[in-house]
Amino acid sequence: MKQSLHLHLGQHLTMTPQLQQAIKLLQLSTLELQQEIQQALESNIMLEMNDEETSPKEASIISENKADNSDLITSEGSQTNIPDELPVDSSWEDIYESAFAPGTDMAEGVEFESQRSNASTLLDHLLWQLELTQFSERDHAIAMAIIDSVNEDGYLSSTPAEIFEGLQSQFDDLDFDEVNAVLHRVQQFDPAGVAAIDLSDCLRLQLLQLPETTPYREAALIVVTRYIKLLASHERAKLIRKLDVTERQLDEIVALIRTLDPKPGAQIQESDSEYVIPDVYVTKQDDHWQVNLNPDIAPKLRINPFYSSLIKRADNSKDNVCMKDHLQEAKWFIKNLHSRNDTLLSVARCIVEKQTGFLDYGSIAMKPMVLRDIAEELKLHESTISRVTTHKYMHTPNGIIEFKFFFSSHVSTEGGGECSSTAIRAFIKELIDNENQARPLSDSKIADFLQAKGINVARRTIAKYREAMLISSSSQRKRTL
Repeated sequence: MKQSLHLHLGQHLTMTPQLQQAIKLLQLSTLELQQEIQQALESNIMLEMNDEETSPKEASIISENKADNSDLITSEGSQTNIPDELPVDSSWEDIYESAFAPGTDMAEGVEFESQRSNASTLLDHLLWQLELTQFSERDHAIAMAIIDSVNEDGYLSSTPAEIFEGLQSQFDDLDFDEVNAVLHRVQQFDPAGVAAIDLSDCLRLQLLQLPETTPYREAALIVVTRYIKLLASHERAKLIRKLDVTERQLDEIVALIRTLDPKPGAQIQESDSEYVIPDVYVTKQDDHWQVNLNPDIAPKLRINPFYSSLIKRADNSKDNVCMKDHLQEAKWFIKNLHSRNDTLLSVARCIVEKQTGFLDYGSIAMKPMVLRDIAEELKLHESTISRVTTHKYMHTPNGIIEFKFFFSSHVSTEGGGECSSTAIRAFIKELIDNENQARPLSDSKIADFLQAKGINVARRTIAKYREAMLISSSSQRKRTL
């Protein structure tokens, strides 16, 4: 096959390094941005926090070099006299040093998750109590086997007989009564009801740990051990007849049972704490909603005047070139940080302007809104709005809310308008919260209520929204007890 050379002309869009960095900063969350700023401060000698008083020596240097460094100190990262843009066929790492050089101890950066304390699991909680309880070596091994069989909800995943069979190979003369005796001791551990065989056993264990003087304790024990199926099916008349009690007394018995936890293990489960730092604060002043950036996520940076004064214009030595690169990198970082804050603030203000009803009255007054609405208002691309609203949070009187929450699809109304799906969910939840539990509202009935308000929603849409909010069907919500 003959080899030859061919020339092809074409056009393609390539982002400049400055734009690459601006997009990167724009899509960072609050914690990621703080980490990025900290890495920039540690790697660039020209950057520093503008939170300390300027020393007399630095003040004299600033005055001597005022003509050359008129843009060093910034309020929110604004810069003037920025050099020309870098070539578009290059990347940021090709020109500037990365935050942490490869091979250094800090190459992996700071992981905020590593600073958290280890969360305690149900298994850890039970083993901790096991070590505090006096057991013989034999009983300790049996208790370990029982605890290993406890699942996340606090129930035994294996029956006592299966645990006994598994231990027979370890102890030749093991008796089933020994396993039962150790099981009863483990069932006294915290939380109450742990290591239960089934739901009936779990509720029984919790009732037994209540004081004997607790009203209706004995009657409740009879219900959970003998008539739990009647309780589950809400057979009120049969329960009254079986227990020989009045309706008021039955209500008291059921009220006591409802104070018990059907999943005691869920009280102690492994969960990582998530800390949300709001990017903007929304407050009401003189009947107008004001939006301000969180000052903690927008620190004031500046160029170090001492190091910048050491740069010599006509010097091409390695040290001088390195300082020039650090200076230009610092200027672009501050400029892009300022651009990020401006974009974030403008998007937040536009959202608040369109969703004042939500801020005044809650989710029930949410208006339908999509990314295109904000993009057209601010004359930005939808991808930019998507980056700004991802992992960004707004502190409002209704709580800390992610920007994405304000965007929702719409449903048409009889008047030709639109209603947000978030508002419809709020309507559904309000109707269900106020319904008669003896006669809960069906999906069709809820659809009729919304139809009366002029909102056209099909029954299957109501069912979809209800299931998304983890609300049971009308038959499962029915309560006669």
